[in-house]
Amino acid sequence: MIDVIDRIRDIVGDSRIFPEESLKNYTTFRIGGKCRALVMPSTKEEIIKVVTLLRETNTNFFVMGNGSNLLVSDEGFDGIVVSLKFFKGIEVLEEDDKTFTVRVMAGELMSSVGNYLARQGVEGFEFATGIPGTIGGGVRMNAGAYGGELKDILVNITAIAEDNTVVTLSNEELELSYRTSILAKKNYICLDACFKLNKGDSLDIKAKIKEYANSRKEKQPLNYPSAGSTFKRPEGYIAAKLIDEAGLKGLQVGGAKVSEKHAGFVVNVGGATAKDVIELTDKVKEVVKEKNGVSLELEVVKLGF
Repeated sequence: MIDVIDRIRDIVGDSRIFPEESLKNYTTFRIGGKCRALVMPSTKEEIIKVVTLLRETNTNFFVMGNGSNLLVSDEGFDGIVVSLKFFKGIEVLEEDDKTFTVRVMAGELMSSVGNYLARQGVEGFEFATGIPGTIGGGVRMNAGAYGGELKDILVNITAIAEDNTVVTLSNEELELSYRTSILAKKNYICLDACFKLNKGDSLDIKAKIKEYANSRKEKQPLNYPSAGSTFKRPEGYIAAKLIDEAGLKGLQVGGAKVSEKHAGFVVNVGGATAKDVIELTDKVKEVVKEKNGVSLELEVVKLGF
């Protein structure tokens, strides 16, 4: 592992690799132990070289965006974490009176992209502007909110395939569906994504973004660390409603708590451990299954378990 870390250092430089780094402060849950090393490549070439090296040396690794849908084990992750947070950029590919096509690097925050597009008077991305994740992570899980999903506006992506070649995948080839894609099913890594949107009125677009932001603030427990929606929506049901009806709002294990503001969120009210979260979510799943016969599935990705 030391040799691999040294070889990665040769690729990204001393300032972008952190051996034995705690992942706690790199996730929105503020939970988790250390990884063997955290790497932060800033170019497409660096990412490809690092991923190729890790695969060729059979090194355990995980690619992370904003850490907003992630629960890291208290014991950490016995491998390399590749963070794409410094891999940013927005390129306008085509623009006319009605449409606007952009290519966005995987490390760009969806909030940054949404605000950029609003300034350009481009509509269609408002729903994603409040999602606290990156483009790469968003595409991988087909992120969505307020009736919109990335699949509605996505043209194609560039990704690193399992054989380390760089491929272009169309919207159809990505097999985008509720909170999943071919990227989640195969070992593909998103490098950038192309979106085609429509021109609109900048003031109207900004007003819609503000409306969605106010709605989130009103309905979601944004004052506590969390990983966002904790459970996937079961077909025909709403997870938060099932949890609320089961009387589980406010249920707490250690520092992990089912939010009293929105039952679909498990929040870190102070000093929560991954063990607390797992124990709490297991209890929620057990009670909901017992009372409603519905099996809840975690939306949060687990690392190091």
